[in-house]
Amino acid sequence: MSTAPAGTDLTGRVALVAGATRGAGRAIAVELGRAGATVYVTGRTTRESVSEVNRPTETIEETAELVTAAGGTGVAVPTDHLEPERVRALVERIDRDHGRLDVLVNDVWGGDHLLDFDTKVWEVELEKGLRMLRLGVETHLVTSHFALPLLIRRPGGLVVEVTDGTAEYNGPRYRGNLFFDLTKNAPIRMAFGLAEELREHGCSAVCVSPGFLRSEEMLDHFGVTEENWRDAVAKEPHFAIAESPVYIGRAVAALARDPERARWNGQSLSSGQLAHEYGFTDADGSRPDGWRYFIEVVHGGKRASVEEYR
Repeated sequence: MSTAPAGTDLTGRVALVAGATRGAGRAIAVELGRAGATVYVTGRTTRESVSEVNRPTETIEETAELVTAAGGTGVAVPTDHLEPERVRALVERIDRDHGRLDVLVNDVWGGDHLLDFDTKVWEVELEKGLRMLRLGVETHLVTSHFALPLLIRRPGGLVVEVTDGTAEYNGPRYRGNLFFDLTKNAPIRMAFGLAEELREHGCSAVCVSPGFLRSEEMLDHFGVTEENWRDAVAKEPHFAIAESPVYIGRAVAALARDPERARWNGQSLSSGQLAHEYGFTDADGSRPDGWRYFIEVVHGGKRASVEEYR
């Protein structure tokens, strides 16, 4: 097991978490803040404006406050990452304020409301499918285009592409909707390509995926809260392997703190895999390995209990 040296933190480092309104992005921002970083958090839902996701209860201002409360410095900047000039202005602000960017997390998504699983490509409403691709792929490209010139000023910069599923899981399996499949496989390839482009600058790129994520939206879907989430297992047995957003947050913070993180350059990683590598746990002290569970048990037919993967 490899861990960052005791006392290693992110004090003085600057991070941008693009898509930090809720879920994985929010948790990543908070955990980077807990490690001491200044974290710029972006999204479209603010206390004055609500995005098409239509969840007014979570805002980027709240995320920034949580970052600061955790020990970092949270800065909320309303940004639609499909608008290049807004992203340019965001990066220019970070440059003016700090003259550096050490961690870029591309977590923009917001397309769950567009999903129709098990629907053929010719049956999907084209506008919805293309919107999904724009939200989950174009936003990442736009953000990298403007942010990476600032990140490569110093060796050691880290880019984290966030997706759903690892290369090991997604590669041989269709994700039930062609637009979704393309959208969630693209960040894996982005990390691979960015790794090549960043290598000469001493920077790294990886793709990370949470397992079965207990996001705010998923908890609402099952009618439970983080406190009683296990009540949903009766309805969906696989939910027993679910992990809180804290887990992926700790995974990214561990990567950012690791002085040898370049060894992961270009790879597709999961929260469960990184937990075993770095020794962190989920908020409840467990260490779920969701994608290994789905590969070996759900699809592989291995006779094993969920608890063996927690």
